[in-house]
Amino acid sequence: MGEDAVHRVEGLPGESAPVGLTLALGRLRTLGVTGLRMALPAPGHPLGLSGPPEFNARALEAEEAVVCFGAAFGLVPEVYEAGPEGDVHVEVVWQVLPVREAPPADVPSLGEAERELAEALREATTVLSRLDVAGSGPVAEAAIDAYRARAERGREVLAPGYPPRAVRVLELAQRVGLLVSLAHDRGHGAAVSSGEMVARSEALRPVERTARRAQVAAYNAIVEERERGVR
Repeated sequence: MGEDAVHRVEGLPGESAPVGLTLALGRLRTLGVTGLRMALPAPGHPLGLSGPPEFNARALEAEEAVVCFGAAFGLVPEVYEAGPEGDVHVEVVWQVLPVREAPPADVPSLGEAERELAEALREATTVLSRLDVAGSGPVAEAAIDAYRARAERGREVLAPGYPPRAVRVLELAQRVGLLVSLAHDRGHGAAVSSGEMVARSEALRPVERTARRAQVAAYNAIVEERERGVR
């Protein structure tokens, strides 16, 4: 979603029409919400979701959602484009839906996420390098350089108040996710046999899954600490 997108929230209790984010966040606070958790689900992996099935299905279709902490609400985005050619603007409408008050699915602690990222990278590097899909070459290098430049310009990848470990985990997870995307974009690389293609896919899948889990752990770090009584 672009930074210039207009965000509105629809379905808030007490509101008959969509409202802006500022009003929506204030209303959610009065309804008992004390924090927001991110969910990044994918087919077969309901990461960060807690149900019910209707909410999970909407979140899986959008491939992201926000689950409230302190009250049983969740928000799922729907993206719309409007306007004449050459002047199209994007509007994101977040639908408020009931959720089940239960622990989010498959979200690791920050320590677990950091260890899993390192392990996944070690296990996958040899296979990916052998199959020429590890994100090497000038195109991949240019993309990584662009990522580094963006990271330096906006060094605060998380809002102030997050633990340093969360920032470190998120930066690594984003970099890993970029490398996986580059590997996918390069097709089959040097994997010419069916066996090599299967090995390539099997090597990428757990790395991508681990990177998503780590991102969710990083974004949700403050809420998780509050739930454990750390903050």
